[in-house]
Amino acid sequence: MTVFKPKFIKHLVGAVCSFTLFSASAQILPSPPQIGAKGYFLVDFTTGKVIAEGNPDTKLAPASLTKMMTSYVIGTELLAGNISNDDMVTISEKAWAKNFPESSKMFIEVGKQVSVKDLNYGVIIQSGNDACVAMAEHIAGSESAFTDLMNAHAEKLGMSNSHFANSHGLDSTEQYTTPRDMATLGAALIRDVPEEYAIYKEKSFTFNGIKQYNRNSLLWDASLDVDGIKTGHTSEAGYSLVTSATKGDMRLIAVVMGTASERARKVESKKLLNYGFRFFETITPYKAGDSFADQRIWMGNKETVSLGIAEDTPITIPRGQRKNLKAHFELDKTLEAPLAKGSKVGTLFLQLEGEDIAQYPLVTLEEIEEGSFFSKIYDYLRLQIMQ
Repeated sequence: MTVFKPKFIKHLVGAVCSFTLFSASAQILPSPPQIGAKGYFLVDFTTGKVIAEGNPDTKLAPASLTKMMTSYVIGTELLAGNISNDDMVTISEKAWAKNFPESSKMFIEVGKQVSVKDLNYGVIIQSGNDACVAMAEHIAGSESAFTDLMNAHAEKLGMSNSHFANSHGLDSTEQYTTPRDMATLGAALIRDVPEEYAIYKEKSFTFNGIKQYNRNSLLWDASLDVDGIKTGHTSEAGYSLVTSATKGDMRLIAVVMGTASERARKVESKKLLNYGFRFFETITPYKAGDSFADQRIWMGNKETVSLGIAEDTPITIPRGQRKNLKAHFELDKTLEAPLAKGSKVGTLFLQLEGEDIAQYPLVTLEEIEEGSFFSKIYDYLRLQIMQ
């Protein structure tokens, strides 16, 4: 994108420079769809922009969404080298498939040895409660100790309204989460343990001669590019689904919890994702290192210094509003040499319809050394007069 660089000069502390990146009339944005769920949440993965929400902080039973945290712990342990995919796990009586007669399982047998890789696939694709217990015991010695790890990770991720009491998600009065926290966990899986997250798009897994299909039916939906994440269901929790999908450079995470049926969780999730992709877009008006303005600097070996940002500026905005985006920056102080490259000298604000929607540190893109003795005296006297 061609960046307009304002050339006007400001020299006082707190100076403000503003300009319009584009201009056009405002677009009409429809309200989010009505979602039949106890709670829901739709967020852009890259920017954290919340696009739609309903009861996002209501504490609900997570059911098998719990396995997302079990998987996150497994992924972090693999990444840290504490366990290996080739480790063989001896299945205990507590992890025996017969302990879970009316729920999802991998069909592992007591006393047998199963690899971490297979158990991990069993957790993610087959939603095996037995596989969760086996992995919990392998990592932490007991399922109880493993839940301590789960809760420690939840706290670290900022999941302040979540608590885990087991590794699989069968109903417990001590186990709860929220749509917002599940979106946070989904983002952590994608960001922190990408190799672990890559398993979530697998549509089936066969173990012990038994082929089971991924319960996330949106993986088969050709109208969306879904690559995760997890379903959940118990009689108390209802039917839930955490989904992530991409369109171009945009990735969304949708959470629906407590819908009425397996079909409903798919339909409601798809409504959220379609709304997000249809009416919003994620753009990057400025890239790291782009020059934003040439600003007057005093007592230096140059009269101006190039200012910009040290990081990309991705933002999520209503589709069609790119042309209405405005930008302005404020200086923290009068710019005086010497200044090292990368010095923070102010703040860049991105604005839409009169409201600031994002802000970034404004930094120097070059080093400015002190000027000659006489040029410094001249600039000093001019500053005194101006101030």
